[in-house]
Amino acid sequence: MKKGLRILGVLAIASVLFYSCEQKTATPTAEVETSGEGMEAADMKVAFVYTDSVINKYDYFKKMSEEITAKGQRFDTDLQSRAKGFEQEVATFQQTGGNMTPNQARAKQDELVQKEQNLMTYRNNLMQELSADEAKMMNDIYEQVQSYIKEYAVENGIDIILSYTRGGAMWYANEAIDVTASVVEGLNKKYASNSGVTTPAAADSTAKK
Repeated sequence: MKKGLRILGVLAIASVLFYSCEQKTATPTAEVETSGEGMEAADMKVAFVYTDSVINKYDYFKKMSEEITAKGQRFDTDLQSRAKGFEQEVATFQQTGGNMTPNQARAKQDELVQKEQNLMTYRNNLMQELSADEAKMMNDIYEQVQSYIKEYAVENGIDIILSYTRGGAMWYANEAIDVTASVVEGLNKKYASNSGVTTPAAADSTAKK
C-alpha cells in the first residue's frame, strides 16, 4: 500500500468562480466592456484569485489534509502488520507442511489462499476509504470556497471573480485586481468562527472499538 497520501489535485476543484450582484463598493477590481444588455460596461467589476493559493492556504484544507495523511499512515502500518503475520504463517507451513497428511496440507493451503484473498480485500477497502475521504474533503472545500466567494463579491460590489490556474483559460490579469490574499483571510476567519461546529474527522476503519 502506498505510504502516506496523495491529496487530490487542488487545482481541479474549480476553473471559474462567478457571481453577479448590484452592490458596488471600493475593492481591487477592473472595469470590462460588454455588448450584453442589463448592465453598463463601465459598471461591471472584475477580480480574480489564484486558486491553488486559496486552497493551500485555507486552514480547513490544511487540517483535513493532515488528518487524512495520518489516517493513511495508520492504514499502512496496520496493513504491513497483517501482511507480515500472513507471511510468517506461510513460512511456517512451508517448514512443517511435510509432516501433515495430504488432506491436512490441502486444507491448510486452502486456508492460506482465503487469508490472502481477505488481505487483498482489506487493502482495497482501506484504499477506497481514503479515496472517499479525499473526495469528500475536496467537495466540502469547493462548497465552502464557492459560498464565501459569493459573500465576498456581494460585500465588495464585484460582478465577476475569476479563478486563475496554471494552464487554465485565463492567461493574464492585472495584479491590481488580485483579491487572493483578502479572500484567504476572510475564508479563514469564517472557518475559525465556525470551528466549534465543523464536521468531525472521518471514521477510521482500523480503529479499535
